Amino acid sequence: MTTKHTTSYEVDNIVNGVPVKRWTRGVAVEDAALRQLANTARLPFIHKWVAAMPDVHWGMGATVGSVIPTKGAIVPAAVGVDLGCGMMAVETSLRAEDLPETLAPVRAAIERAVPHGRSGNGARRRDRGAWGDVPKAVEGRWAAELADRFAVIVDKHPKVEKSNHLVHLGTLGTGNHFIEVCLDERDHVWVMLHSGSRGVGNRIGSHFIRLAREEMKRWFVNLPDENLAYLPEGTEHFDDYVEAVAWAQDFARINREIMMKAALKALEHAPGIRPFTLVNQAVNCHHNYVARESHYGAKVWVTRKGAVRAGRGELGIIPGSMGAKSYIVEGKGNRESFCSCSHGAGRAMSRTEARKRFSVEDHAAATEHVECRKDEDVIDETPAAYKPIEAVMAAQADLVEVRHVLRQVICVKG
Repeated sequence: MTTKHTTSYEVDNIVNGVPVKRWTRGVAVEDAALRQLANTARLPFIHKWVAAMPDVHWGMGATVGSVIPTKGAIVPAAVGVDLGCGMMAVETSLRAEDLPETLAPVRAAIERAVPHGRSGNGARRRDRGAWGDVPKAVEGRWAAELADRFAVIVDKHPKVEKSNHLVHLGTLGTGNHFIEVCLDERDHVWVMLHSGSRGVGNRIGSHFIRLAREEMKRWFVNLPDENLAYLPEGTEHFDDYVEAVAWAQDFARINREIMMKAALKALEHAPGIRPFTLVNQAVNCHHNYVARESHYGAKVWVTRKGAVRAGRGELGIIPGSMGAKSYIVEGKGNRESFCSCSHGAGRAMSRTEARKRFSVEDHAAATEHVECRKDEDVIDETPAAYKPIEAVMAAQADLVEVRHVLRQVICVKG
């Protein structure tokens, strides 16, 4: 592999593959991620090149922070298992001076309103991460927008039914998922959240990754990584996958809408908060998904695994870690990135490494300005476990224009 440097990105020329264009200038990229990108670039159905965003890091099969255009096939692991995972943010009429001096009761109000945490540890009624009794409004959206299509998917793939689906609609989850109250550069108050398709999306993604591996064995296809197993267009599993992913992406979008409504209601009734309205800024975008798009004169499947669509004029959200800035951005429509940008800061190290390297005291110091959890169970999410968001934004200056810079004052994590 040889690397060429341009003014805004680097090009890795891959032997027996298409190029990899990396918007990673000034940002460290681990060797394991570079090897994954090269493996992906050698697949026979890649259109033009693979694009790597500045938050790129190792993932299962395909790197997180990669944009992969394909003709005639989709790699399920290049989409991932948190199908439709993404961000939502709304601007309120509140200002910094409207927030109470003590923010702990506000955080507690949001935590009571939105189930969060790990699911599957015991009976659902004792599970913080799922509904015990599903609210009528959540049941209504499930019935009106998701239930019938899910039944069609389950009829063809019964294993998908054995998952948390309705009980996870409108819930947050764990890991890097969050709900935040933020202030922008004008001291306007925003509410922002990050989540996806929860248990059911994970089950769908994992199911089709396994099916793709089985198909590769059946066809005697040798791959540099079995997780790059693909589904050829025109086959039954391909069509079923596209159908299931589209459903999971809708689940994820609705999930964020329900949580946002609950978080805003909790904020409205929290101690010390005056009545407020929503301002015209509202963004709801995926960053783990697949879409049919036109690029360089061809209709292709674009998988964005940890990347946001940034077409000209399109709004997106690029969050930092739980102690760093986040950005509301407008896409510049850069064709060479397939109209994409990063989905966040990107991990600088594994969760295991973060737990070894940092203490509760380190985490408390790094999040001193944020009302959030400061215990050992969230050390793997501490700011230093992520790449510097300022460097990530500088590396993609030709992909997006910054519209607002947010700093969180409250962060809810599972």
